[in-house]
Amino acid sequence: MRTGQPAKSSHNIQVRRSRPADLDALCDLENRVFETDRMSRRSLRRLVVSPSAATVVAQSNGEIAGVAVVLFRANSRIARLYSLAVAPKHTGRGIASALLAAAEKAARSRKCCVLRLEVHERNHGAIKVYRKAGYHEFGRHHQYYQDCGHALRFQKELMRS
Repeated sequence: MRTGQPAKSSHNIQVRRSRPADLDALCDLENRVFETDRMSRRSLRRLVVSPSAATVVAQSNGEIAGVAVVLFRANSRIARLYSLAVAPKHTGRGIASALLAAAEKAARSRKCCVLRLEVHERNHGAIKVYRKAGYHEFGRHHQYYQDCGHALRFQKELMRS
């Protein structure tokens, strides 16, 4: 993903690469969105600057409204959407879809042909977003989350290999 002009989305949302200066806002967002399985400040700091990750944020009126983290492995054409979070007061505005599109763009730019993710089986809003974006379920991980909840595994083919 290029770091030039921020991409514009609906509802005056801008999607851009995250920067180290976003760390406080990212930590706050992580704590507001997730009750369990939170990333630590140290993990977030590392992901923001890691060459094997793409961390993109959605901004609304100068405030970080959401974040998506995509992980890449050397010699693999499969990328992993590690996390997608939207601040509760910003849900229902297309931010998750905009971040998902940016995550897919980042994966394509790394020549990945598939983007995979896990989602809590009770996270019906996120599941709806993923299905609408063309993701299909291909498996599950039992008792994957700290609350012993199961993870549904989804993937989308981004390009033919």
